[in-house]
Amino acid sequence: MTIQLDYDDEQLEEDVLSQFPDHELLTITRVERQQKSDHRYIIHFGTFSLSVHEDIMVKYRMISGNAFTKEDLRQIVLADERQRAYVEGLRYLERKPRTGMEMARRLRQKEIGEAIIAEVLERLRRERLIDDTQYAKQWAEQRITGHRKGRLWVRHELRGKGIDKSVIGEALDGISAKQERQSALELGCKKWNAIKGEASDKRRKTGAFLMRRGFSGEIVRSVINSLRQEADMDGAEDEFCEFD
Repeated sequence: MTIQLDYDDEQLEEDVLSQFPDHELLTITRVERQQKSDHRYIIHFGTFSLSVHEDIMVKYRMISGNAFTKEDLRQIVLADERQRAYVEGLRYLERKPRTGMEMARRLRQKEIGEAIIAEVLERLRRERLIDDTQYAKQWAEQRITGHRKGRLWVRHELRGKGIDKSVIGEALDGISAKQERQSALELGCKKWNAIKGEASDKRRKTGAFLMRRGFSGEIVRSVINSLRQEADMDGAEDEFCEFD
């Protein structure tokens, strides 16, 4: 009987070790590498067995001939679950940074219990692999100056990622009103030039477009006024913006 560690941590030890005998010293009779896994091993205790990560196997010296009590194995099972959760967390961070909420959601999908999720999140934060404050600052700058989204849009995105309101506010404070307006102006100019028709149509459609992108009414009015003034000077049908 080989047991995989895919249980909620509240019942983890009992479920995994339920068939193991109580009040007996359990001696390892054989250790073998688990198929289709480079880092997991099956530890045999006679007719009983369980699967652990090689790091856990080394840490607890799980080699043939060594003996453990059932209580020892409970601690090993929990340590293995922590290791599995940590490895899953590192794998999830390979492609891009994540927020604490995103990481917790991912680990829940992997059927990891809440207590262990909390421990893993704390470890990842200590190691600066998860940093919601830094994440929010980088996200805000990228989205406003790079993707030309407004503060309202970015605020909504960050809240959806589980970032605290105070952290979002601090991140957005790092972007000046001038930077945001410049992004809106560049975006608005392209939209304005793409619209055919009267100046009133350009104003209405460009304004609505910028509002949908999360720019405030104040910034939108300022940008539309600038575009309208430029159009009046150079001709409403001319492409007068050259930001790229």
